[in-house]
Amino acid sequence: MNTPNQTARWSDAGTSRVPFWAYTDPALYQRELERLFYGPHWCYVGLAVEIPNTGDYKLSWVGERQVIMVRDRVAPKDRATDPGIRVVENRCAHRGVRFCQPPMDGQVGNARSFVCPYHQWTYKLNGDLAGLPFKDGVKAQGPDGECTHGGMPPGFDVQQNGLTKLRVAVLHGLVFATFGADTEPLEDYLGPAVMPWLDRIFKGRQLQLLGYNRQRIPGNWKLMMENIKDPYHPGLLHTWFVTFGLWRADQKSRMVMDAQGRHAVMMSRRNDGGQSAVTEGVTSFKANMTLHDARLLDVVPEPWWTVDDPQNPGQTITPTVTMITLFPSVIVQQQVNSLSTRHIVPRGAGEFDFVWTHIGFTDDTPEMTQRRLRQANLFGPAGFVSADDGEVIEFSQDGFKQGGDDGKTLVELGGTGSGIGEPPTEHMVTETLIRGMYAYWKKAMDL
Repeated sequence: MNTPNQTARWSDAGTSRVPFWAYTDPALYQRELERLFYGPHWCYVGLAVEIPNTGDYKLSWVGERQVIMVRDRVAPKDRATDPGIRVVENRCAHRGVRFCQPPMDGQVGNARSFVCPYHQWTYKLNGDLAGLPFKDGVKAQGPDGECTHGGMPPGFDVQQNGLTKLRVAVLHGLVFATFGADTEPLEDYLGPAVMPWLDRIFKGRQLQLLGYNRQRIPGNWKLMMENIKDPYHPGLLHTWFVTFGLWRADQKSRMVMDAQGRHAVMMSRRNDGGQSAVTEGVTSFKANMTLHDARLLDVVPEPWWTVDDPQNPGQTITPTVTMITLFPSVIVQQQVNSLSTRHIVPRGAGEFDFVWTHIGFTDDTPEMTQRRLRQANLFGPAGFVSADDGEVIEFSQDGFKQGGDDGKTLVELGGTGSGIGEPPTEHMVTETLIRGMYAYWKKAMDL
């Protein structure tokens, strides 16, 4: 295993060769938690629609720290500007107890307040300490008359001893939180190159919760970020994509990156599939594959797919797929009619939890809701497509763990530059988005 001193150096000036220790070193992983997940970054914690009523809460994660996303009481006059969504750490200010446990039916519940079972310290929904037993001690009759035994010191301030509160930002119903006091505003963090693609999916629409998938993948968390910044693999690895034309190299496509290289959008327009020059020799292409249930590819164009092209004023663009990576914790997926968020929860240097939240819109017809659910079978732990990704990420981690101090991944498709500040790439044969992410990662990690 590498030592922190070894991992403090990255011998190459660029990011086209990523050292294997970047995926395996436990000391480096702890540094990632502190600088990325607990530092000045916005992390996804859930959707506002998951906690519609006052007192509704959902347990979530920022890095390895469990947090509670909760709907607080808000005065009617303030509701227009304050949705009442708070995020607090699930750790009692008294003795550090993880006081909120998930109910039997999942990760959500409802509460009037939060009470630690150990010593019954009680907190308001916003995390303020509401009260604690025997704060002022116990009155007793002694030889000199009534006296008080014990209690908190005279200077104990209830206002200063609540739960750890995270800053919260809500964008189109997506809830983000940060431990960083100086984290830039969310829209600035996401940047003008990425924001139009989030607006395209969510702006002006009310979300409808459709369901969840959860899995634990035995690989480094960055590998999933890489996977969704990698247009090279879908038309090679995924039989479904290459055979049925959902995503492959002969489609119109675009790769967009924010100004710092941390976030990205991969988009493409579906074609009819079938054999072409790009499928010659591609073993995942199955010319004779057909579906027992054609409804799995019952794609219905939606009006919001077509938007003004942010990169080409005066023109429109109609992607059928947009995969948005928001560093470091979430992927927003639109794959034809299927919509979901994918939450990355690191569990050590060598594994992470992956939580899929499948969504639609409240004005969807029953037929569209069923279509979205049916197409969601392409994704999730056993998805016809996504099962491939989980498996190859595990294979990648196995290769990294074999050791060798000079081992590096090769990320040179499309060049060796980071692509930061360059025009969006208009093809899929590139690894620019991965190089851009590691350019930012190196800077943030001070490597």
